[in-house]
Amino acid sequence: MGVVPLRGLAGTTPLAGTAGEASSRLERYRRGWRTFAETLKLAVDAIRAHKLRSFLTLLGVILAVTTLVSVMSVIAGMNFYVADKIANLGANVYLVHRFGIITSEDAWIKAQKRPLITMDEYNRLQESMKTALRMAGEENQSVDIRYENVLLENSAIVGVTPKYAEIEVLSLAQGRFLTEADELHHSPVAFIGSDVMKKFFPTVDPIGKTIRAGTHTYEIIGVAQEIGTVFGESQDNFLLIPLSTYEKEWKTQREGLTIFVQARNAEIMETSQDEARMYLRAWRHLPAKADDNFSIFGSASIMSLWQQITGNLFFMATALTSVFLVVGGIVIMNIMLASVTERTREIGLRRALGARKSHIVLQFMTESALMSLTGGVIGLALAYGVVGLAKALTPIPMTTPVSAVVIALVLSTSVGLFFGIYPATRAAKLDPIEALRADG
Repeated sequence: MGVVPLRGLAGTTPLAGTAGEASSRLERYRRGWRTFAETLKLAVDAIRAHKLRSFLTLLGVILAVTTLVSVMSVIAGMNFYVADKIANLGANVYLVHRFGIITSEDAWIKAQKRPLITMDEYNRLQESMKTALRMAGEENQSVDIRYENVLLENSAIVGVTPKYAEIEVLSLAQGRFLTEADELHHSPVAFIGSDVMKKFFPTVDPIGKTIRAGTHTYEIIGVAQEIGTVFGESQDNFLLIPLSTYEKEWKTQREGLTIFVQARNAEIMETSQDEARMYLRAWRHLPAKADDNFSIFGSASIMSLWQQITGNLFFMATALTSVFLVVGGIVIMNIMLASVTERTREIGLRRALGARKSHIVLQFMTESALMSLTGGVIGLALAYGVVGLAKALTPIPMTTPVSAVVIALVLSTSVGLFFGIYPATRAAKLDPIEALRADG
C-alpha cells in the first residue's frame, strides 16, 4: 500500500480552505448587498410616500447647498478672472508707484503726502539696476477725442516709453508701435486701441490718419489687437503716445509716473524689488527706520489682497451655510422621529420576521442620508441655475469647480447621517412585541 507524501497533504489542505473562505466571503458580500438594496428601496418608498413633507424637510439643506456652491462658483470664477485680467501685469513684472495698494482711508490720507515718482528716478533706475531685463514708464488721463465730426468720449490718453508694448504684451493688428525715435523727438504720433479704430475708421485704413485729442493732433501709426473687457468695461478705448510728448502736452503738477519693471527671471523677482527699493530710498534720503514713501508691488500682492477679500466672503458663506445645515438637520431629525412613531407597527413586524437591530438602524439612517442627499442634489441643480442666470445677465465671471460639487454632496449626506443617528437607534430599541401592538 502506497503512502501519501506529507508534502502532498500540506499542499491540498490550504487550497481547500482558501476556496471555502472565498466562497464564504462572496456569500457574505451578496447578503450584504441584498440587505443594502432592500434598505435603499424601503427608504426610496418612504420618501416618495410623503413627497411634499420630504421637500419641505429638505429646504434647509437645499438652501445651504445652493448658497455654498453659488459662492464657491463666484469665488472660483473671480479668482481666475482677476488673475488673468487684473493681476496679470506680465511675466516677472512689478510696479513702482506713488500709492500702490491702499485698503483704508487713513493709508490713503498718508499716501497723499508722498512725493511723485519722477522721470529722473525712472532714468536713474534704468541706468543703475542690474536685475531688470527691461523697464517702461506710463502716465495717463481721460480725454475726449475726435476725428472730423465724430466724437469718442472718455478715452484714455496714455504716455508710454517704447518698451511698454513688450512688457504689457500688446499685440499689433496693423502698423507699428512707438519707437525710441518717437520718444526722442517728442513725435505727435499715436498707437490706438480697437475701439477707437471701430468708431472712427470702420471701413478705411486708419494708418496715416490724424485724430484730435483736446487741442492736440496725432498721426496714427498703429492699431492694437482687441483686448476685451474687464467687468464690462472696455480696455480698447485708448490712445498711446510717446511719454516725452505726453509730458510736454499733458503733464500736470499732481500727476506722477508709474514705472513697470520686468525682472530677468522669476527667481530674482524679490531681489529685483529690493534693488529698486534700495535705490529709491537712497535717492530720497530716507532714514533706516522710516517707511517707504513709494510702493512696489506685483501680481502676487494684488492676488493676496483679492484672496483676503474672497476669504471674508467665503467665511460669511460658510457661516450662513452652517446655519442652514443645522436647521435642516434638526428638521430632518424631527421628521425621522415622527416617521418612527408612524411606522412602529412596521418596525415590530420586521423584527418579528427576523430583522436585526442593525437592519433597522441601517434602514432609517439610509432613509435620512438619502433624503439629505436628495436635498443636496436639488440645491446643486438650483446653484447651477443661479450661476447660469448670473453669467447671462451680469458681467460677473462664474465657474463651478468640481470641488464645490463634491463638498456639497458630501456635506448634505453627512448631515443626514449625523442627524439620523438618534431616530435610527430609537427605532432599533423598540420592543418587537410592544411595537406589534401599536396602532397603524
